[in-house]
Formats: sequence, C-alpha cells, structure tokens
Amino acid sequence: MPEDLLVALRVRQFPEDEVGLRIVLEAHVAGYDLHRLTPAAAKRWKTRYRLMIDAGYYDGATPAEAYVRALLAVLALRGE
Repeated sequence: MPEDLLVALRVRQFPEDEVGLRIVLEAHVAGYDLHRLTPAAAKRWKTRYRLMIDAGYYDGATPAEAYVRALLAVLALRGE
C-alpha cells in the first residue's frame, strides 16, 4: 500500500488490515460494490480492484487499498 495512505490511516488510528478497513468503511457508508477487474480492464486502467459508492469509484492494487481510498474520500466529503 502506498506510504501516503498508510500515514493517513495511522493519523486517524484506523486498522491497516483488509478486514478491519472493510468494517470501518461499512460503518460509514450504506453500501458499496467491490470488483476485481478482468486482465484487459486492469491493463487499461492500471489497477486491479475498483470499489464503487454512489456515483464515485476508487481504484486500488489490492482490496485494502481500494477500501482506504474510498474511506478517506467519504470522510473528506463529510468534513471528518
């Protein structure tokens, strides 16, 4: 996971593991979809996973990275 995301997690004292991040995300959003992209799509968009919430989407090399990106975006929208 990129260092800037790890720093953001540590500042907010969020877990760094995939399951912990999923639990925190589920506490902040009503629902989401996580998709593992096909090899052709992964090559095109240079990512492996895509998490979609409402009209926005968040990409990551791992599910945990996609959870972090979505969680930080949701918190930023709420001003937290």
